[in-house]
Amino acid sequence: MDPKKSKNTSPRIKVIQKLYNALMNPDAIIDYPKSQYKKFIKDVVTGTLERSNLIENRVKSHLANDIDLTKTEKLLKIILFAAIFELMFKHNTPKKVIINEYLLASEHFLEKIQIGYLNAILDKIARELRKDE
Repeated sequence: MDPKKSKNTSPRIKVIQKLYNALMNPDAIIDYPKSQYKKFIKDVVTGTLERSNLIENRVKSHLANDIDLTKTEKLLKIILFAAIFELMFKHNTPKKVIINEYLLASEHFLEKIQIGYLNAILDKIARELRKDE
């Protein structure tokens, strides 16, 4: 499979887009077009939205010295929250896969320096959330 093609069809890109749209248009209904990843995308988007307070509390407890959510760019925060949701609730997916997938997807939305920052933050919180891996 062509790596460029898989990067553009990543379900995590759709997750980020849907979460961004939900944040910018809170009254809009989120639609999930038919795709092989529909259930996954819907699970992660709704789970991230429903558990955003829990995720925010995790970020504050584990990363208080590393990130200030009130000053964090929306897209970076969305990507961070979706990845943390998966780390917390999608235990069938290895933490390295989750982190790598979000880093690849973030190339479509973030600057290189932000991606490096995201990587450091995700590595740190993954070590806390998934000590057994």
